[in-house]
Amino acid sequence: MAHDKKEPKENIRIDITDGFAVERALKKFKRLCDAYGIVKEYRAREYYMKPSVKRVEKMEAAEKRRKKTNSKSGRGSRKI
Repeated sequence: MAHDKKEPKENIRIDITDGFAVERALKKFKRLCDAYGIVKEYRAREYYMKPSVKRVEKMEAAEKRRKKTNSKSGRGSRKI
């Protein structure tokens, strides 16, 4: 049986019993969503971005990180 669509490997499931606080269940659900990367994937699929644009943005982000770390490392090394 070949499927065209990817099947989810695992579903997020939280069993709630009597006395289990709703706030705790929501907190656990959010934590699991973060662990599985659901929110990150949703944001990535929110709109289509051409591969060339993705590459340019990735390079710009890397350059920004590089500049930030270089400026941080140069702060404390001044001699008077």
